[in-house]
This record gives sequence, C-alpha cells and structure tokens, in this order.
Amino acid sequence: MTSSVTRTAHEVSARALAWLYDHRERGALPADATAELGDPNGAYKPLGETALAASLVLRESVAGSTELRLARELVGFCWREFREGDMLYERQLRFSLMTDPLESYVPFARIGLRHEALDVLLAHTSALRSVRSAESVPNRRLAVANAARVVGLDQGERAYDWEALTRATWLGATPEPWLIDWMTGYCVTHTVFHLTDWGARPTGLPGDLTDYVSTWLPVWIDIWAEIEQWDLVAELMIVGCCLPEPYCTAADWDRLARAQHPDGLVPRDGDPIRDEPALRFADHQHTTVVATIAGTLAVSRALDGTARGL
Repeated sequence: MTSSVTRTAHEVSARALAWLYDHRERGALPADATAELGDPNGAYKPLGETALAASLVLRESVAGSTELRLARELVGFCWREFREGDMLYERQLRFSLMTDPLESYVPFARIGLRHEALDVLLAHTSALRSVRSAESVPNRRLAVANAARVVGLDQGERAYDWEALTRATWLGATPEPWLIDWMTGYCVTHTVFHLTDWGARPTGLPGDLTDYVSTWLPVWIDIWAEIEQWDLVAELMIVGCCLPEPYCTAADWDRLARAQHPDGLVPRDGDPIRDEPALRFADHQHTTVVATIAGTLAVSRALDGTARGL
C-alpha cells in the first residue's frame, strides 16, 4: 500500500468519525424508548453501528489522539443511550430469540464495557437449543457466531461449527461471480466481516474463499463505483482490508474521497442529498460509519506491512 493510500484512508476516516461525533445527538434514542423498541431500525440499530465504528477505531489504535478521544466519547455516548447495558439486558430477557441485544453488546464488550447481568443471561440463552436453532439467513448466523466469540460465549459444547456456517452462505459456494446482485453483495461483505471479525482474524476466511474474493473484489468495487453506490463500495473496501493480503488501491480511495462531503459525510449513493438535517443524518449515517471503518482498517493493515495496492 502506498503512502498516498494510507494518507487518504486516514483523512476520509478521520473526517467521517468527526461527522458522526458532531451529529451524535441525532442518533439518540427517543426519550420514551423502552426495550420493546417499536422501530428498532429508527435509532437503536444505527446507534449500535456507530458504537461498532468507534470500537474498531479504538481496537486498531492507529488513529491520532483526537480521533481516539472522539471514538472513546462516541462509545460512551452510545453506552449511556443503552442505559449502560440495562436496555440490552431487558430486551434479551423479554425476547429470548432475538439476537440484536448480543450483537449490540459486542462493541462495548470488545473494549471492556461489560454488564454483569447481561453476561449471565447471554451465557444461559446462548446455550439453549431453541435460541441456537432460530432460523435466519446464513450470513446472519455468522453474525451471531462472531458476536458470541467476541463476548466469550463460543466455547466448549457451545462452540459454533464455522465450516458449516460458512459453506451455507452464497460466498461459501464460490458461485458464478457475475451473477452477484446488490443484496447479495451485502451478504458477501458481511460473511467476510464475521468470519474475520472485521479484519482481526484474516485467516478466518478459508483459502478457497480468499482466492475467490481476491480475484473478484476489484471487479465488484468497480461495478458499484460506476453507478455510485457508495455504501456498498465502502463495504467492499472493508472486505479488501480483511483479506490475509489486503487489497487497497489509490484509485478506490481517491474515488471515495471525492464522494465525501467537506463536513465528513459520505453519501449513500449518487442521488441528491436532502437538506433537512434529520433526513441528512438518517440517510447517510450508515455510509459514514462504513467509511470510518474502511479507513481505520486500511491504515491498520498498511502499518502491518502486508497490504497489496495497485
């Protein structure tokens, strides 16, 4: 990876993180929110995504002192919004088959923020056949398995069969790559994210899948960049950072940097951006989260000396 790629990736990530921090109050839960969460996608899920990005900035520890401070404060904000874990505990207690409390807990557990009662409850529910057999699409089952691994629940008899989970996914079949569509693209990215724990375990991606992704990832990035699907492009760029030999190119990073707005927002796609502040945040928060993660991992992998740039 060239120094220009590292510099651009850092700049994109730093601006994106600052935008998330500056607009964090727009991602707060409603004052009357309860564990039932009538609209989980409204604020609850985005709040967890922001915590994820901040936790990975802290995990990699390659950002500057300002970015590390913003990341710590962002995680703290999200943790307080979840009532320091009480909301996650209440939601898991009430809805045993739901996996989102466990998954939402991961960014906090990753950096040492634990909730004792939730730990006990998750240890119980994660061992139940009913919970472990709950039906979901294959890459979502990988998400739960990785969440359990990070939290410390994937042990002994409760260990997951990673090979079986992997081969059940679209990517696990190494299918005809030209038949990938937009939704399957997201499934591919998340399969890689969970197998590698967002780049922490690059060898978690089996060898044949590593070869397959390494061959076709540049093509997929170009396809969705051509039609300005920046959210999926940035997710695919994270995939590149999760490979044993990372794929990060100057052309990709220059393209994403040009799409980023001066205030740090990274647009979801090429459509006009609505001016109303609440809609602007709701529409583009996810892509800005993804850009924060992509830049953080690109810099981190560059510093370990294994990145492959073109």
